Amino acid sequence: MKLVVVSGGTSDPSSTRMLADRITARVLARAADEGVDADTTVIELRPLAAELASAQVTGFASPALAAVIADLADADALVVATPVYKAGISGLVKSFFDVVDQDLLIAVPTVLAATAGTSRHALVADEQLRSLFAYLRTLTTPTSVFAASEDWGTTALTERIDRAAHELVVLVAADVKRAMRDAGTHYNRVFGGAAEGADEIDLDTDLMRLATGG
Repeated sequence: MKLVVVSGGTSDPSSTRMLADRITARVLARAADEGVDADTTVIELRPLAAELASAQVTGFASPALAAVIADLADADALVVATPVYKAGISGLVKSFFDVVDQDLLIAVPTVLAATAGTSRHALVADEQLRSLFAYLRTLTTPTSVFAASEDWGTTALTERIDRAAHELVVLVAADVKRAMRDAGTHYNRVFGGAAEGADEIDLDTDLMRLATGG
């Protein structure tokens, strides 16, 4: 299993990264219990802020951003953690997945997580992240993980993390990603971002030369 962890925290250290790390540790422990070998890649979005802004404007990823998205493309499982700003998900997280090709993560088992200073934002992961990843056609676990300031150190948070990790490992162990992608179900591929496919575009056409001023 290649587990990819995406953290949208903007401070160093950040509570968002701390939550992502706790979920990751529990996923790895659960995977070991099931005899599943796991390799982890962590994607911190904070250093990629400028590249993400450029990719949104130009439609093309910088080499650094392209390398990160290539890691994402190989994911067998995904953990996505966002801080909550202005009652919504982080702009960095939204920008990152805006430039990811919409077909890149089909059927990838995914845990959604969010952090905030107050429990009033507890539904952000389910109301906003879950709809985004439904559009990307990932397989989100039934359990999301939210941590407000008062949740750290509680047994309730630990239990929720354990439940989400268990659900993720069950989906990975069942190999649902491969089964769904190989079942003959047709997914209409639409080039929708800077993630991949740019090298598949034929630039040597009359229309493309007109569009580029050539």
